[in-house]
Amino acid sequence: MRGVVVTVGGPPGSGKSTAARGVGGFLGRTYYSAGAIFRAEAKRRNMTLPEFGSLAEKNPEIDMWLDEKMVLLASPSSLLEGRIIGELLLQRRIPVYRIMITATEEERASRISGRDAITYDEALQAMRQREASEKARYIRYYGIDLDKLEYDMQVDATELGPIPLREKILADLPPELKD
Repeated sequence: MRGVVVTVGGPPGSGKSTAARGVGGFLGRTYYSAGAIFRAEAKRRNMTLPEFGSLAEKNPEIDMWLDEKMVLLASPSSLLEGRIIGELLLQRRIPVYRIMITATEEERASRISGRDAITYDEALQAMRQREASEKARYIRYYGIDLDKLEYDMQVDATELGPIPLREKILADLPPELKD
């Protein structure tokens, strides 16, 4: 599996960013996050994340710019984190190992609430809105249905903290990816 790009995907609040940073660091791969790039662009435009997501729903070039940027960062020395980056690489016939991090909706909303210093109900509503927006955009722009994606590894992080999650992923990775 030398020459394979490692990707980490999952819904908001699942722990994918934290896990991807940790796994990337352990593997000596440069970590890139589609979400961080998206948030930075929203901030640059003085927009909230929901506002920027709404704008992206009306302007396909926003997602396409971000996704192209992520594809260009793909290399055997990188670890890419994003909802659909693994699928985009597959579509371009780039060798990829796709990891999916999941967690229950309740746990994800709780994590987002703590991270963003908002109420649980606000986190749940924002999370659901974001997920619906992304799902509609990915189907419309790329024909990618988040509910039908396949992964090489799936990990439920509902009851795992950052270190146990990272350790589980590393333990389950094929040895060739750890070289």
